[in-house]
Amino acid sequence: MTWGDEVVRTIWRPTAIVLGIGLPISYLIYTRVIGKRFPTAAHIVPEVFSRQQCIRGRVVSVGDSDNFRLYHTPGFGWGWARKIPTKRRELAHQTIAIRLAGIDAPEGAHFGMPGQPLHAESKEFLTSMVLNRNVKVQLLSLDQYKRAVAMAYVRNPPFYRLKNVSVEMVKAGMAGIYTAKGAQYGNELKALEKAQDRAR
Repeated sequence: MTWGDEVVRTIWRPTAIVLGIGLPISYLIYTRVIGKRFPTAAHIVPEVFSRQQCIRGRVVSVGDSDNFRLYHTPGFGWGWARKIPTKRRELAHQTIAIRLAGIDAPEGAHFGMPGQPLHAESKEFLTSMVLNRNVKVQLLSLDQYKRAVAMAYVRNPPFYRLKNVSVEMVKAGMAGIYTAKGAQYGNELKALEKAQDRAR
């Protein structure tokens, strides 16, 4: 056996096997178990919106009756192997602002204008439905305020069926269907219209 054969047998062959098996396994672990986390809506690339990709996360605050902040939790192990921050300081610049798609909900007081009727009830309804819960959001676009416009889905007791948050708000009379230019509905327009008819 030559010196070259010995190098191939003892160094190159084991290295090739480790790389050939190790790199794909590492890639799978990174993409499926760990995942790529989006700290804010600004970190989400346009292709994610164009594919209307779904991501998962924990709702850490509710801003108004049509928006909330999501801590993106890709992969597995969140809550036991990986910690979800709870302190405001830890969450700074680490959450995605989500604007619920397809609905027009009463707004709170801002810019010197009084709050709209039913604002407090609508915000309370949204808060009770999503705050501190794990949700799935279908990302549709980025709005002018750098919020991700998305359809949100949550599982609530007693049966833990997946429910569309926008549809549930319309069904409860806490929001109407958003019909202004550029309105987006995912694939939920018929469900929203049915919910609105039922709420009337």
